[in-house]
Amino acid sequence: MATCKSFARQLPRYLRRPATVPIIPTSNRFAGKLQNQAFIRRGYASISAAELKFGQPLHETHPHLLGPGELTPGITALEYAHRRSKLANKLPKGSVAVLAAAEVTYRASGIFHEYRQESNFFYLTGFNEPNALAVIVNDGSGDNHLFHLYVREKDPKAELWDGARSGTQAAMDVFNADESGDIERIGDILPKVLSDATAIYTDIPAFNPGRSSLHRYLYGPTGASQKLQKMIDVQKVKPLRPILNEMRAFKSEDEVVQLRRVGQASGRAFTEAMRHTFTKEKDLTSFLEYNFKINGCDGSAFVPVVAGGSNALSIHYTRNDGTLRDGDLVLVDGGGEIGTYISDITRTWPVNGKFTDAQRDLYNAVLNVHRSCVSLCRESAGLSLDRLHTIAENGLRDQLKQLGFDVSGDAVRTLFPHHLGHYVGLDVHDCGGYSRGYDLKAGQCITIEPGIYVPDDDRWPAHFRGIGIRIEDSVCVGDDNPIVLTTEAVKEVRIPGLALDAKRWKLC
Repeated sequence: MATCKSFARQLPRYLRRPATVPIIPTSNRFAGKLQNQAFIRRGYASISAAELKFGQPLHETHPHLLGPGELTPGITALEYAHRRSKLANKLPKGSVAVLAAAEVTYRASGIFHEYRQESNFFYLTGFNEPNALAVIVNDGSGDNHLFHLYVREKDPKAELWDGARSGTQAAMDVFNADESGDIERIGDILPKVLSDATAIYTDIPAFNPGRSSLHRYLYGPTGASQKLQKMIDVQKVKPLRPILNEMRAFKSEDEVVQLRRVGQASGRAFTEAMRHTFTKEKDLTSFLEYNFKINGCDGSAFVPVVAGGSNALSIHYTRNDGTLRDGDLVLVDGGGEIGTYISDITRTWPVNGKFTDAQRDLYNAVLNVHRSCVSLCRESAGLSLDRLHTIAENGLRDQLKQLGFDVSGDAVRTLFPHHLGHYVGLDVHDCGGYSRGYDLKAGQCITIEPGIYVPDDDRWPAHFRGIGIRIEDSVCVGDDNPIVLTTEAVKEVRIPGLALDAKRWKLC
């Protein structure tokens, strides 16, 4: 973490937090409300948080995972409060934002999938349990706002089976809600909260009368959604996601530090994988995911692509059940996750550690375009992701032409069928629906991932057929320079023109 803090001190101006921002005293963090006159003060509990059980780690119970003042890894309770205040100020006076936590999903009766919180809900609350509802109210008081958080109440019998819950008192004392209540009583509580709202901003499906007839036929409205639809004037309901996309697209200093931390851990896992020889895709997959964890990640951010040989021609190949053959390349697309922030990296390397001439030439073609596009990830370049994609297409066309490819017509779009990049943050494809046509601004985090995938087709030079290569880094856009978040994953050949053992790759 010291490395990350040192990194933070070198970040450009847009990431600098004003010196006047108050810090939450560690001794008062469990007791709750932020020591800032913009927030309501309340009486403090006298019991130590370390003596209690919560539905997620806190600094007091898990100091090895969270620092003082952090509500989730790398992100303080104060930052969550600022996010809610910023959202409230973007809403009309008297309006509310309503967000629901993700539900537990099951792979079989009584066998649940690993829980993953809904990203917008998490972004505003830091609360990582299911069956919860957040309501943020613009009460017209400027920087202040009202925050309601309705959660599962403490229940010793249920917690015996499913683990600890935080409960309604912790919703106020730890998560800084102004009001809380048992989610089981939401049918009685919510009408009172929403009845006077001038507008309701939400993406909860129950508020949406325009769902497809097929969905209504197959699933039907629940009792709760019927009550909501009767209670709410649909003319008041507006989408919340576009507003949150505008907020989430720009990362704070702490978010960039967290993305750098997970990028560093993930990159080291990739480099360690390159130092070994594998004969099966599943073995490499397991090794990579294991190294994500031992480098400090909570786990994988997504199902990795581990594609040997021609499997790399499928962009989202995730079966990972093939063999890795001597003489082939392996394309690996993966990344770790820490505190719900993710990393996204792709590297391609020789299974036996040595490029053939054709593999090396095509790899360097992709690498040249990758370097060029990364260098343009700065606000001063005045480029959008879409315009960067066009630059990548033109660069690949020039590189391929030099290698003897016929690049007429739709050749480049055939060989490079996906977009150059996407936004990253809490999600792999962050801020869904946020346009890639906007000029990139300092503080946005994106991927740069050019690739070439040569089908087994007479149209292409024979010695390149069946080769798929992609090189991807996660990058933070700076004012005048990019900040590559995943530099620990090696990607450059030390001596051009020589076939190298994988152990001799260098950090770039």
